[in-house]
Amino acid sequence: MLYDNFAMLTKRELLFRIVQLLKEDELVSKVKYIPVEMRPRNKRPIRCCVHRDRYILKHKIISILGFEISDEEIDLIHLSDFARMAMANKNRKENILSVVHEACSACNQSQYAVTNMCRGCEGRPCVMNCPKGAISVRGGRASIHTEECVSCGLCLKVCPYHAIVYTPVPCEDACPVNAISKDGEGVEHIDKEKCIYCGKCMQSCPYGALMERSKIIDIYKTLSHPGKKMVAMVAPAIYGQFDATPGQILSAIRKIGFDEVIEVALGAEITAAKEAEELKERLERGDPFMTTSCCPAYTGWVEKHAPMLKPFVSETRSPMVYTARYAKEKYPDAETVFIGPCLAKRYEAESVPEVDYVMSFEELGAFMMAYNIDVPNCNEKGLDPEVTRFGRGFAQAGGVKEAILNAVKEGITTLNLEGLEKKNQALLKSMPKKPAAGFVEVMACDGGCINGPCSLAPYTLSKRQIKKVLDT
Repeated sequence: MLYDNFAMLTKRELLFRIVQLLKEDELVSKVKYIPVEMRPRNKRPIRCCVHRDRYILKHKIISILGFEISDEEIDLIHLSDFARMAMANKNRKENILSVVHEACSACNQSQYAVTNMCRGCEGRPCVMNCPKGAISVRGGRASIHTEECVSCGLCLKVCPYHAIVYTPVPCEDACPVNAISKDGEGVEHIDKEKCIYCGKCMQSCPYGALMERSKIIDIYKTLSHPGKKMVAMVAPAIYGQFDATPGQILSAIRKIGFDEVIEVALGAEITAAKEAEELKERLERGDPFMTTSCCPAYTGWVEKHAPMLKPFVSETRSPMVYTARYAKEKYPDAETVFIGPCLAKRYEAESVPEVDYVMSFEELGAFMMAYNIDVPNCNEKGLDPEVTRFGRGFAQAGGVKEAILNAVKEGITTLNLEGLEKKNQALLKSMPKKPAAGFVEVMACDGGCINGPCSLAPYTLSKRQIKKVLDT
């Protein structure tokens, strides 16, 4: 679940400051001042000292500029030089996610611990039920020997005073595929062979130590180039991000400098029609069930962790793909930018030649602020009459299922799964032998795309706003 926190606000402020400097043509000359302005000496430091805070901000800026931050040589390069290289198209970063090492050092290894709520009771169920004898009572209070503990959690379950707590590493605890783990120095590393780019680690890290690759420099350069055209392809989840009408939101995006703005809901209409037809064909030939394919984190999970499900995943492409093909056909000389809340879309876009760039909602928000765009006061942009509430409904959990049922128009058992936690993973893996429904919608994010890891609005607000849009 997406909750506002100060680490998130720091990231958004960095994005805003960088876009603002780009707009004023002062990125190279003034980017070096950002860490000092954000962490002045008279402000209480977040970590040990103001110098470390500034050092971490520098690394985050380097990541936003599009460079790797794992090599120690980056400390020998000035921020202005990174900005100069970014403006000169010398960005060669490969990883979608990277870890800011200096920020990632405060979490201890996941463990169980006894708090001062322990009463040293006579029953001592924690001692009796520990399968490894890792608990003893000293000075009237239980103590866990971490070298013997196997983290089974029995002590936590049986303590009558709830005196034992589990202290996880947030990013590791949130990752559904165990793709992130600490090295010997206590710094997290991401296993690209396991990672499905769901963004849970980035969303859960309380230090903002996980940063995604940004292309805002390249996007800005194309937008500001007089001889180039750029088309924005906006995910339906955008309508949950602002308290404004769809027409006002699309008009606001165009004000940034895009030559055209296309709803990805148009591609969702194509996806729904094709997927409904594919579902009917599969069921007619005797397939037990079919799952959706529009969530790249889910299809990535199938590819890397559940190959037994491959024959049952729809071959229909995602709405982003169909929208990009439409955009390239209509505007062959333009570059395309997918704008959405999803980290995994950056990964999917690498295999889609029609998509040139991916921009997150957070990055879009930075552009809105830097350009002083007041979304609720923008003029209405006409909406595509071919797009229905079913296409826009792809933004929330259950929306794909609803669109398919509307297209199929016949009785089919359905199921929608939100999130890829262990319970849902186990259910999906069991379906080849025991199908739970004829059509299964799977979203890696609880609540669907409106709760994506790169969203601007908290889920409760975006859910309320998207309902307002779909009901009108």
